[in-house]
Amino acid sequence: MAFLARLPIAIRSLSSRLTGIGTCVSAQFVIAFALASPGTAQQAASPIHDVLNKRCVVCHGCYDAPCQLKLSSPAGWARGASKQKVYDSTRLDDAPMTRLGIDARTVPAWRQKGFFSVTDKASGKSVLEKLLQAGRDNPFKMGAPLPDSIDISTLRKNACPADEDIAGYLDEHPQGGMPFAMAPLPDADFQRLISWAADGAPAPEKQKALPGDIREMLASFETFLNGDEPRTRLVARYLYEHLFLAHLHLEGDTPRRFFRLIRSRTKPGTAAEEIATRRPFDDPGGPFFYRLVPLEGTILHKEHMVYEIGPERLERYQQLFLDDEWTLAALPPYSSAAGGNPLSTFRAIPARSRYQFLLDDALYFVRSFIRGPVCYGQVAVNVIEDRFWVSFLDPDADLSVTDPAYLNKAIPILELPVAQSEGKVADRLKNFLQLGPVKYQEFRQSRYARRYAEEGGPGYEDIWHGAPDNADARLTIYRNFSSASVTTGFTGAVPETAWVIDFPLFERIYYNLVAGFDVFGNVEHQLTTRIYMDSLRREGERIFLSFLPPDQRDRLHESWYQGPLVNLVDLWKESALDETSPTGIAFESSDPKAEFLTHLLALNPKLWPVTDPINRCKGEACAPSDTIAGKLRPLTGRPAPFAKYLPDIAVLLVETDQGDRIFSLVHDEAHANVAFLFNEDLRRQPEQDTLTVVPGQFSSYPNFIFRMRENRLADFVAAVREIRTQDDYLGVVAEFGIRRTHKDFWQVYDRVQAALNAQDAIEAGLLDLNRYRDPKAPDPIERLFEFTFKVE
Repeated sequence: MAFLARLPIAIRSLSSRLTGIGTCVSAQFVIAFALASPGTAQQAASPIHDVLNKRCVVCHGCYDAPCQLKLSSPAGWARGASKQKVYDSTRLDDAPMTRLGIDARTVPAWRQKGFFSVTDKASGKSVLEKLLQAGRDNPFKMGAPLPDSIDISTLRKNACPADEDIAGYLDEHPQGGMPFAMAPLPDADFQRLISWAADGAPAPEKQKALPGDIREMLASFETFLNGDEPRTRLVARYLYEHLFLAHLHLEGDTPRRFFRLIRSRTKPGTAAEEIATRRPFDDPGGPFFYRLVPLEGTILHKEHMVYEIGPERLERYQQLFLDDEWTLAALPPYSSAAGGNPLSTFRAIPARSRYQFLLDDALYFVRSFIRGPVCYGQVAVNVIEDRFWVSFLDPDADLSVTDPAYLNKAIPILELPVAQSEGKVADRLKNFLQLGPVKYQEFRQSRYARRYAEEGGPGYEDIWHGAPDNADARLTIYRNFSSASVTTGFTGAVPETAWVIDFPLFERIYYNLVAGFDVFGNVEHQLTTRIYMDSLRREGERIFLSFLPPDQRDRLHESWYQGPLVNLVDLWKESALDETSPTGIAFESSDPKAEFLTHLLALNPKLWPVTDPINRCKGEACAPSDTIAGKLRPLTGRPAPFAKYLPDIAVLLVETDQGDRIFSLVHDEAHANVAFLFNEDLRRQPEQDTLTVVPGQFSSYPNFIFRMRENRLADFVAAVREIRTQDDYLGVVAEFGIRRTHKDFWQVYDRVQAALNAQDAIEAGLLDLNRYRDPKAPDPIERLFEFTFKVE
C-alpha cells in the first residue's frame, strides 16, 4: 500500500480514469485489499468496523439509509433511527436538518430531534439485536426469487420500529429482520455483529493523533484561508463554497486519510466547532475561521469526491487568484441572494481565474453535481439523458472571460432560483420562469452570433483541450434512473446528445445542484431546482450545436426533443435555435456530430483513446475477439432488443486463472425527450435502448451482479443477446446471476468491492446495495410508472 501513496499525483489520478481494456485483480491483491478495509477513513479499522462496513453500512450509510440509521460511524449508531423522512418532495415547509455531526452533537440533542436508540437494552435486548436475530431465524430460501410477500420497495419506505414497536413489527413482518431481503450473513459475521450488539454496540478506539508533518501541512492551508487581506478573504470564501463537500486528500499522504473544510467558531490550534448553516453561503452569524478537520467514519463511494491539497495546490491558488492585480471595494454580504448569483457575488475575482479553477478539477466539480448528500438523486438526474459526452469552451473563446462588459451585462439575468426566497410562491415561480433562463439564452445567442459574424464560427481551437495533461477535459456522464456517474474520456458509442460547458453555465450548474441545493428543502425548492436544470441542460446542448453546420442543428435538436407537447414548451420557455451563425469547422463526413466529437479525442490521444475498443471501433482498433473484452463486443451492437430487460447498472465478474475481471454493463435507456418531470414512461423508447460495456467499475449503486468462469462468457453473451421476454431474462439470471438471496451473495459482493478498492486506492469507497434489485418483477420498465418527482 505504501508505494501507492508515494506515486506522483498525476499518475494516481490517471489510474482512476478507466481507460484500460479491463480490470484484472489477482486473488492475493483482492485479499490484501479486503483485509485492509479501505472503506474506512481511519488508518486501520477495527474488526467490528470492518464487518459493519461490509454487511450494514452498504445500506445504512447516507440520508437514504432506512430510518436515517447511519452505521458508518459510532456517532451514527449512538444517534439511532428516526421515523422522519429526509426525502419527501410533497412537504410545503423545509424539514429540520439532521446532518450527522453538524446539526446536533450529543445523543440527548438527537433525542430532542426525534431520534430513538437502537442500541439501548432497557427491554433486555436492543433493537439491533432483535433485528439481527430475526434475520437469522427467518432466512429466505437461498438462491430463489424473493417471495411475493416481500416487497423490495419497502426498502425506500419508513418502517422504523422503536423498541416498543419491534414485537408488533416482527409479528407482521416475520422476514423483516436484517439484512433485509438478502442472504443470511456468514456465520462469523453474524456472531461478531450479534456479540457487539449484545455488548451495547461499543465504539472502536478513536483514531490516533495526526503526525507532525500532516499537522504542518494542514496549518499552512488554514493560514492561507484565514488571511486578513480582503482579496484573500474573498478568495477563501469562494474556495469554501466550492469545496465544502470535498474529501480533501493531502498530496503524497496515505491513501485512506481525508479531511473536510469547515467554518468554525474557534481558531486554528484549538478544537474545531463547526458552524451549522443550511447552505455554505448562509451568514455564519459572527466571526469564524476556516478549519480542516479529519473525515470520520466509513468512506462511501456515493459521497466520495476527492480533491488534492498541499503545497502544489497553494501555489496554484496564488497563481490563479492573487498574482494578478485586481481590486475589491468591499466584501460582499452573506445571503440567499448572494448564493443565488455567484457570478455577481464574486465578480471582483477575475472570471478567467474562477473558470480555470473549475477546469483544473472538472471531474471533481461535475462529480459533485451527482454525488454528495443527495444520495437519492432522481429529482436531479431525470433531467439528463442516459449517457452523453461533455467538453468545455476554452477560456480564450468564452466571452464571459474575455469581455468584462459581457458578464456585467449578463449578471442581472443569471440569478438562480435560490435567490428568490421572499414573497408568495406563485409570484416567485412566475418571476423565475419568465426572467432569467430565456432572457439569458437570447442574450448569449445574440452576442455570440455577432462575434461569429465578424470573426468566423467556432472551431476545434475553441474547445478546452486540457493542456498539457488534464484528462478532465473530456467527460462521459451516465444517468441510471435515480443515480448518475461521471468518468473521464468519451466512452461508449457516439451518444445522442453532447454538451459544451462555458464558465457561466459551469458555475450555475454547481450552485443550482450543489451549493444551493438543500436535500431538506420544500417542494418549491425541489421543483425550481429541477426546472432550472432543464434550461441549463438545453444551454449546454445549444453551445455544442453551435459547432455543427447551421443546416444540421434543427434536425438534431428535433431528434432530441420529439413530441408535440415539447414543441409547445419550446415556444413558451425557450429561445429560437440559432440556425444562421457559421461554424468554423470544415466537416468532411455526412455525420458532423460524430466527426466533431471523435476529432476532439484525436487532438490528444495520449489522454483519451480515440476509439473505444469494445463499444466504438473498427478493424484493428477493436479488442481482439479472443480476449474477454472482444467477446463482450457483441453486446454493444445495434439494434439491441434485449437491452430493455437488463438492469440499469450490472457488474460482470469473470473468473479467470489470473484473477477476477470486472466490467460494468450499462443500460442506456432511450427517451423521446427529457424535458418533463412527470410520466417518464410515456416518453420512453425501449425499442431503442442499447448496452454500453465499460471496463472496471464507476457506479456507486450496482443493481445486479452476473458471475461466470471465463469459459462460459461466450454462453452468457449469446444468452443475453437472445433475450426477448422477461422469462428469457430470468433464465439468464438463474444461470449466471447472483440474486439477493444467492448462497454466494456476500462472498461475491466482497470480491466486487475488493476489485473496486484495488482499482484505485484513493478514489475507492463502499458500494451501496439499496438499489440491488431482485429481478422477479414482470418488466423493468414497470418502475417508470412511479410518480417521477416523488422520491420516497
